[in-house]
Amino acid sequence: MDSLANIEAFVRAAELGSITRAARSLHITASAASRRIAQLEDELRVRLFHRTTRALRLSEEGRAFLERCQRILEELQAAKQSIAHARGVPEGRLCVEAPAVLGRLLLVPALPRFLAEHPRVELELRLRDAVSDPAAEGVDVSLRIGRLEDAGIVARRLGVTRMLVCASPEYVRRRGAPETPEDLRQHRCLGFLRDDRVVPWRLRSPRGALRFEPTGAPRVNDGDALKALAVAGAGLAWVFDFMIAPELASGALVTVLDEFAADERPIHALYQSPRHAIPRVRVFLDFAAALLGPPLR
Repeated sequence: MDSLANIEAFVRAAELGSITRAARSLHITASAASRRIAQLEDELRVRLFHRTTRALRLSEEGRAFLERCQRILEELQAAKQSIAHARGVPEGRLCVEAPAVLGRLLLVPALPRFLAEHPRVELELRLRDAVSDPAAEGVDVSLRIGRLEDAGIVARRLGVTRMLVCASPEYVRRRGAPETPEDLRQHRCLGFLRDDRVVPWRLRSPRGALRFEPTGAPRVNDGDALKALAVAGAGLAWVFDFMIAPELASGALVTVLDEFAADERPIHALYQSPRHAIPRVRVFLDFAAALLGPPLR
């Protein structure tokens, strides 16, 4: 088994071109991955990589050995999948990635039910807003909000979320409610920062799509902070509908410009095609579809 772990570290490093990225995908430290490759080289008595401070390049022996090792790992994975399919029991590690606000508000509260139904699944949840490479990061399922630009990966549409403009009742009493998008320039509009840039609001009207960029008001890079500012009466916020569903129900927030706030964002699950057949991935996709399937209003 030690030899198999060493081979896997070698293959990942060769495929990803980096020992650090290989370690991340295997959920071990870079020093552990480097040690495994060194052990394999000692066992084979050959140098598999030419290493520099900037590059990792396969040696001639390494290229020849890589092809055989890839076939070994593919056969092993196929054997594991055949056993899992025969048993039909979802089990093993399942790494799921999701946007932070979607994970905190919708996914996390429902996970106890999923784990109770599938106790053999070892779930690893990563909440982050930065778009990653699921294959390189060892992610089985990646949830995304918005238009997809990924190539070479399969997506399953789970549901849709709508963008709403909201404010506290106190703010509306004090400043009035905007009746048209043009009125937004007379209001304090809270900005959401992504990559240190304010995300422009996208609204709709009979004349077509409208784009509005908040200026001057408080700007934050966290969805919970944005909502808290709106509840506190700091200004208008443009947010996903699922973010403010409890506040709308309690009256802590109200929506404005409803006839113009029709920007909808699809929610997808991304996964590598062969993994869909793995029971633990399949049951999670079905769970996520049931959870996010109806329009999130």
